[in-house]
This record gives sequence, structure tokens and C-alpha cells, in this order.
Amino acid sequence: MLLWSARSRWAVLAVFTLVVAVVFVAPLATVVLAGSAGSWTGPLPSGLGFTRFGTALSGENLASLSVSLQTAFIAGGIALVVGTWAALAAREVPTWLGRTIDAVFHLPIAVPSVAIGLGLLIAFNERPLLLGGTRWIVILAHTVLVLAFAFSSVSAALDRLDPAYRQAAESLGAGPARVLLRVTLPMLLPALGAAAGLAVALSMGELGATVMVYPATWKTLPVAIFGLTDRGQALQAAASTTVLLLVTLLALLVLGRIRGRAALR
Repeated sequence: MLLWSARSRWAVLAVFTLVVAVVFVAPLATVVLAGSAGSWTGPLPSGLGFTRFGTALSGENLASLSVSLQTAFIAGGIALVVGTWAALAAREVPTWLGRTIDAVFHLPIAVPSVAIGLGLLIAFNERPLLLGGTRWIVILAHTVLVLAFAFSSVSAALDRLDPAYRQAAESLGAGPARVLLRVTLPMLLPALGAAAGLAVALSMGELGATVMVYPATWKTLPVAIFGLTDRGQALQAAASTTVLLLVTLLALLVLGRIRGRAALR
């Protein structure tokens, strides 16, 4: 829609700002305030401080944060490798098979994550593929859930990639492996960085499938936060959630910096 007058543009901007404030800013600000509060029995929190954050960064909570980071980076790395390979392979197969690959890789986001967790728990709870009760079933669940986003990001980047570069390399005698390593993948680095960031962010906040499969020795921070709220410790859960938000943001900033350097190259 075209906005011709200054008044209409300001009106749209005001509505947009209001929606962002209500939908995004207000909930996050409430979580941060609740995590800082000593108590919240009235309209506003009282006893603001950092005591709860100290608790959120110690003991089991710190261990859960470490588990979340390890799971996110391992699952994100595996999803990035597999998703990139599948996206590249889908370009070299018949159209019907490419569409089938696309549908299969997007299937995990078309069903509830709880169903994914339960399916993995049943499928990998017997030998020879006994993963139940180990950290690997959690990592597998996260990999399956973020794989679709890695595949989609790389596929979209491949659609925008100019085939002239590959054709020029092939005309100069470069083999398929050399074209892939020296032409295609370097040009995909910005998309790979974006896919890695999205995979890590989604994994850090994943709860539905994790609740179904996690063992007591590999409990992610979202599961620990859920346990706190279930026990009525909402303010401590808010402090742990704030830590989760900050750490996820820091991880995204690091990955974004790597992506920016790749784009400059």
C-alpha cells in the first residue's frame, strides 16, 4: 500500500511502534523486571537487584546453561552440514525427487515438536540404536528440529546464486569438487552463517521435544526454567530466562560477526 501523505505515514509508524512495544518489548521487559525483583505482589516489582541472577548462574542452573550451549552448537553444526549437503544435492536430481527432499526436510516443522520427541524416544530406545537416557537423543531431537531451517536458508541462497560463476569455473577445467570448495561454498558463507545463527537460537529455546527425551544428566536450561515455574518459582524462572536471552543474543552476535567477515570476503 502506498502512503502519499505525511500524516498517513506517521499513523502507520505509530501503529507499528505500538504493536512492537506490546508484542515484543513489553513481555521481554516484564521478564527482565521479574528476574530482578525481590518480590512482585503489587502493580510494580520491589526489591530490585541481581541476587536471582547470581543463583541463575550457579549450581544446576549454570550446568543447564552449559548443556544448552553444547547442545545448540553441536546440533546446529550437524544440521548445517546435513542441510547444506541436502540443499546442494536437491539441485542435481530430477524435479520430483527435489520436491520430495524438500518436503521431507520440512516435515519436522509441520508436526508438533512433542510428536518428534516421542517418536525419537520410541525409535531409539532399543539396541542397536539405544540413545534413550543419553545426551545424544537430546542432540538428535534438536538436530531434527532445526534441520529444516538450515536446509531452507541454504536452498534460498542457492536459488539466488548466479550459475555463471560455476559455469565459468567448469569451462576453465575445474572439477565438481573444486567448484564446490572454491566457488559455491565461499559464495554461500553468508547464508551458512545466517543458517547457523538461526539453528543455534532455535535450539537454545527448544522445550517441547526436549521434555520428552532428556535424561536427568543432560537437562537444558529451558527444561530447568519449566521446572522452576512448575514449582511456583516464577521470579527465579524469569532470572534464568533473562540469562538465556542474553547468552543466546551473545551467541548470535558472535555468529553474526563471523557472517559479516564472510560476506566481506
